[in-house]
Amino acid sequence: MESSLRSAAFGDGMPPPSPFAVPASPRGRLLAAIGLGARGRYAAAATLLNGLRAGKEPVAASLAASALASHRRQLGGHAAALALDGEALARVIKEPRGEPDPDGLDAEGARADALLGLAADNLGRGRLAAARRLLARAVVHTGNWRTRTRAGWVGAEIELASNISAAGIAPAEMALETARARGAVRHVVKSQLVLGVTIVNAGSAERDRAKALVESARETAEKYEFNSLLWVACLVEADFRAGHADEYRFRGAELLHAVLRHADPCGRRLARESPWVPR
Repeated sequence: MESSLRSAAFGDGMPPPSPFAVPASPRGRLLAAIGLGARGRYAAAATLLNGLRAGKEPVAASLAASALASHRRQLGGHAAALALDGEALARVIKEPRGEPDPDGLDAEGARADALLGLAADNLGRGRLAAARRLLARAVVHTGNWRTRTRAGWVGAEIELASNISAAGIAPAEMALETARARGAVRHVVKSQLVLGVTIVNAGSAERDRAKALVESARETAEKYEFNSLLWVACLVEADFRAGHADEYRFRGAELLHAVLRHADPCGRRLARESPWVPR
């Protein structure tokens, strides 16, 4: 069961057979929560993650806090995510390295997740200098593919927010190459979105490539029901397809509504209050 959950979270994207029993192990519950969050089932994910946060195993608790922070951030709740990422870092700041995990579900990966989360939280709140400092601290821990991929996303997004989008192409390209090499379908989807948006904002002549990247991301997210990314992909694709923009925006709004129906009360409140989430 744990191998199929790991594959769903970090590999081929196929969900485990349903219904499935929630694993007893902390790592199994973490993987199940990550898979649920990817499909926009935030309330079910939060139940598992909050249980892990309350546990005595520091690495699992830290990774759970970071995952929940990511879900809050996806709904525009950067301040709420900041507190969770701070909690995540505090849980593992002095933890020994321990046995490495291929996907970064270890102490080193947990430290990187927390630092990258803090960088993204500060980025979302307009604190670009702080975001850059935190990214630089996180890069020290980029020993696994997932951390390198996420560092590429955050690096590209910092350059976008700093209006020097051309500098964001290299980290976005690196993120996509890394995710593809791992065969991590969900991470490829997000990397395609980040790279497509970065190319366009950089004024690159490769607009056709950016369009193809975004289209591929939307189609793959639709195929695997990655609803946490699909509603965003639809809104991004609306900017590429002038003749069908309303259609894609309507679809994006429809998907967002479905995601919010499966969010916990805190997630729904954050989305309502966020300037980043469409009404």
